[in-house]
Amino acid sequence: MKRFVYIAAVAALTGVGACGKSTEEQRKEEAAKQAEQTAKTAEQASQQAAKGLEQMAKGLEAMASGGDQKPVAPVSFHDMQALFPELDGWTKEKPTGERMTSPFAYSQAQVRYTKGESNIELKIVDSGFNQLLLTPYAMFLQAGYEKETESGYEKSVQVANQPGWEKWNSEGKDGELNALVGKRFLVTIEGNQIADTKVLHDIAGKIDMNKLAALK
Repeated sequence: MKRFVYIAAVAALTGVGACGKSTEEQRKEEAAKQAEQTAKTAEQASQQAAKGLEQMAKGLEAMASGGDQKPVAPVSFHDMQALFPELDGWTKEKPTGERMTSPFAYSQAQVRYTKGESNIELKIVDSGFNQLLLTPYAMFLQAGYEKETESGYEKSVQVANQPGWEKWNSEGKDGELNALVGKRFLVTIEGNQIADTKVLHDIAGKIDMNKLAALK
């Protein structure tokens, strides 16, 4: 009887040891999996960052190609205000604008449209070919740029036959449309409480982009 109890005790202890070892192995495997997942995540982030830098470099190259434009004096904001279109069903508020010469020269004009709870702001900025103003947008202007999140997206698009990009936030129903005209004028259309970005494209289509590009 004592021998049986002894054997049973040894077997029980052996079983406990085996179970403990199995749990430890599972923990090691789990830690290894987590480490592997962390490494994959870091690698993906690195690849995305590298892709972003590559797109920015291509965007800068595209902006620089086609001419050795030197900075010029920006046009009067009144000339840009004259290009603001009328929108059926929307109330157009009084346009505003400004022009600065330091630390770098630029001018801008903006106007606001309202319709119920929806509102849209249209802004045109004359960079005067100053790359300091345009460089931050190089990546967005690169053809093929795209970013998607749970609440929306941003991507490069053609805006009234001009290179540009759009953003959309489905949660807030907010959208933004941008276009670079003549490698000089930045047109930005921001909408709040709108159904989609179609209305922003419609507004862009009403702006005489050729006339804007020809302003001097």
